[in-house]
Amino acid sequence: MAYAAIVNEVIDVPALTERVSGVDNGAVCVFIGQVRRNSRGREVAYLEYQAYAPMAAKQLLRIAEEAETKWSCEVGIEHRVGRMELCEASVVVVVGSRHRAQAFEACRHCIDTLKERVPIWKKEVCPDGSFWIEGEEAIEVSDVPRETGS
Repeated sequence: MAYAAIVNEVIDVPALTERVSGVDNGAVCVFIGQVRRNSRGREVAYLEYQAYAPMAAKQLLRIAEEAETKWSCEVGIEHRVGRMELCEASVVVVVGSRHRAQAFEACRHCIDTLKERVPIWKKEVCPDGSFWIEGEEAIEVSDVPRETGS
């Protein structure tokens, strides 16, 4: 049964993996997205993720269910929000299936589709400034228009 969640705490990879490690599964594929030191030529100090949690969780679950249907597998996805330091996991996708090909394909589909459809926003905080990231584009925080009261 598909599982997906937006979490505030460190992702428990073994617990998430256990959800898809059924006795009929001969393969478990795990993808861990973690905070890296360099991005777009800049040194990253840490990341901050924000999400509209109810909608994001619903979209994550839909992606997991789609993969389960297409590849006859079991899927678990957790995406963390808040501040994350270097090497901390921001997203984990686990897929259990009878055979490795389905597990790899479903896992790749889940992470790629998550990046396209789920309302989660990433801010890279660097020594020289902060940047909101969308796809391959980075927008410096100081360039973002501020709302003013009327």
